[in-house]
Amino acid sequence: MKNPLLFAIAFIIPCFVFAQDIAHRRTTKLMGSRFDITIVAKDEATADHYIDKAIEEITRIENLISSWNPSSQTSKINNNAGVNPVKVDQELIDLIERCITVSKITDGAFDITYASIDKVWKYDGSMTEMPTKEVIENSVAKIGYQNIVLDKKLQTVFLKLEGMKIGFGAIGKGYAADKVRSMLKAEGVKSGIINASGDLTTWGKQPDGTDWMVGITNPLNKDNIFSWFPVVNAAVATSGNYEKYVTFNGIKYSHIIDPRTGYPSTGILSVTIFAPSAELCDALATSVFITGAETGLNMINQIKGVECIIIDDHNHIHTSENIELNKTQ
Repeated sequence: MKNPLLFAIAFIIPCFVFAQDIAHRRTTKLMGSRFDITIVAKDEATADHYIDKAIEEITRIENLISSWNPSSQTSKINNNAGVNPVKVDQELIDLIERCITVSKITDGAFDITYASIDKVWKYDGSMTEMPTKEVIENSVAKIGYQNIVLDKKLQTVFLKLEGMKIGFGAIGKGYAADKVRSMLKAEGVKSGIINASGDLTTWGKQPDGTDWMVGITNPLNKDNIFSWFPVVNAAVATSGNYEKYVTFNGIKYSHIIDPRTGYPSTGILSVTIFAPSAELCDALATSVFITGAETGLNMINQIKGVECIIIDDHNHIHTSENIELNKTQ
């Protein structure tokens, strides 16, 4: 559902030593995506130690929530859909509960049961005509967060419909970034960045005492940053659809599909969300794509601590109420 734009977020990461601290970065592949992990520490060995711990934590989370891992608790939930409740860790109960809350806030535009969709839209050049209305409607027949049953007392999850599935592809990387930030802060790491393919969370400051900065680019001109923003103990995520789409009757249909209707979203090129957590950024970026610019901005303006930048398919920029674009050279 989500397609993070790697180029949409740019950083100033210093390589100089200030007051015996350095910012040390390592890039690796985790959860099927690129992770850039930056730790501010007194030396490279200390930074490496904490980066190793971050990788261990991300791997643990992947083993818990990945639907591709047949032994994960998520896979067990899916395999027992319509049959039996599955006992899971409290962590997974809490995550699913937060997902259901976002589904309610977004009127179902975000829905982890999206994993149940029959993939009738193809973006490999093989589609020559639109799927029929009946085929599209049938593709989402088993989607519906209302059919997730949580039993907090027994600590179980049950999917009511046989063949129903949940998946965390739209928020998994953001959730992992948040968990790593919390863990490292608890261990005394005073500053860093976790960038999970564009789902990014920060804490502390750069070694020179200045804020971490994020640069936002236009998806049609990735070399041009049109505004810089400080990211202070917060998160940011950008999603885009400018690469994967099909065109019928002059309308571009993106790969981001509305789980309520089965039809792809239209009208938006990219969405950037600023929020306290990367998990929330992920979920809301997908939701704004689906609801459209006007409805999406109205929703974001009602959520405290969350801001949004939208670029529509006419290359116009829309922002939430408290965003000010700071254009720089």
